[in-house]
Amino acid sequence: MNIIGPDALVFGVDDVAACSQYLLDYGLSGVDVNEQGGRFEALDGTYIVIKHHADPTLPPSLGTASQLRETVYGVADSATLDAIAAELGRDREVRRDAHGRLHTVDDLGFALAFQVTVRRPLTLAGETVNAPGATAQRPVNALGVDPTREARPRTLSHVVYFVPDAAKAEAFYVKRLGFTCTDRFTGVGPFLRPAGMADHHTLFMIQTPPQMKGIEHFTFHMGGPTEVMLAGTRFVEKGYQSFWGPGRHRFGSNWFWYFNSPLGCHVEYDADMDQHDERWVAREVPMSADASQLFLFQHRARWAPVGPPPAGAPGKH
Repeated sequence: MNIIGPDALVFGVDDVAACSQYLLDYGLSGVDVNEQGGRFEALDGTYIVIKHHADPTLPPSLGTASQLRETVYGVADSATLDAIAAELGRDREVRRDAHGRLHTVDDLGFALAFQVTVRRPLTLAGETVNAPGATAQRPVNALGVDPTREARPRTLSHVVYFVPDAAKAEAFYVKRLGFTCTDRFTGVGPFLRPAGMADHHTLFMIQTPPQMKGIEHFTFHMGGPTEVMLAGTRFVEKGYQSFWGPGRHRFGSNWFWYFNSPLGCHVEYDADMDQHDERWVAREVPMSADASQLFLFQHRARWAPVGPPPAGAPGKH
């Protein structure tokens, strides 16, 4: 199955206006956005869809508080769509819509869609670093810091599910769709990647009680850790609440910064994720704070080494 990765996530939300504004402030570009919702795209065309929870065109709710209605995977070609339809059609309904997308559900009831990927090739510079002992990546007199630098999400990276049966969920994605387990937290869940993607994971699952079933977070890749810090700082300055980070994960090595959101889940900025192929041997460790991050920072208001902030300054502790 030449599945590349997540192309889109579809949400049915309580507050369309707040969710739409959130995604615009996060850095996505609105497409056909109105009071009923719309599409919010990263630079490569991967996207989030927002609709009101009562919209009749949405797949059914999971029956929990989760507002995620569908995960859309991009595939390499129509032959892959045909292979998925044949495989999943053996034991469940697979519907093909007028645009050629396949719609079905996984073994835990999460709605899935598959389409020939919308991802556009990107030709963008990555973050550069000058380090003693290595050839300089930035030319002489080229500045590494630009306060006006644009920091926009480049591509939809991954989604994390709360699931009541992680083993059953993993078996579906591995045995039926050809995903591979890259690493695992014992008794919690696997980090999975599809055959057409080298990223450490595009799907992570966390074992939880049934009433929590749904999405925990999603994230888009940024151009590097500086963009994570820059976008996250701007997000805080717009009034959004930091939940976890900034920091750097151990499994995947990606930089991260998570925020609360009106979508009923957390939303992350990430950058610089490890890449793997079939030679990689999956690791397994117990879940712990030490296993989850290599290091963790805590955001605070700007400060300079001239004494404490003045009385009443934002972020004063």
